[in-house]
Amino acid sequence: MKFKLNGATEQYDGDPGQPLLWALRDSYGLTGSKFGCGIGNCGACTVHIDGRAVRSCVTPMNAVDGRTITTIEGLSPNASHAVQRAWIEEDVPQCGYCQAGQIMAVASMLSATPNPTDDDIDRQHTNICRCGTYVRIRKAIHRAAAYLRQEA
Repeated sequence: MKFKLNGATEQYDGDPGQPLLWALRDSYGLTGSKFGCGIGNCGACTVHIDGRAVRSCVTPMNAVDGRTITTIEGLSPNASHAVQRAWIEEDVPQCGYCQAGQIMAVASMLSATPNPTDDDIDRQHTNICRCGTYVRIRKAIHRAAAYLRQEA
């Protein structure tokens, strides 16, 4: 299988049914995506495939052949993406475990919904934060949306 990973062409010759999460972590050394639930519910493992947020713990490697994958490591080279800046400025993380998945999910959501309302956020952002930083997450989403509108 061949695919683009954070801008580089990669090849994978392992088990085609292996979850993308484990290939990213074990074969490519990209450990930003985390294992949370293993059933696609929590979102700690969220990455982008062709620009859409997906749960990598339930995505088999054979589903990424010919596709473009972006992980938190590839979102921006220096944490300068609008969502990353907003996350830092709003001091979103508490423990930080889920934050890479949160950021990837929000970056994808904002590309589809550039000016989300609170109702949009409630419907579209389904990642779970065990620390409960949802108030700061919501503020950061609104801040990131404003940054992206300014950049457009």
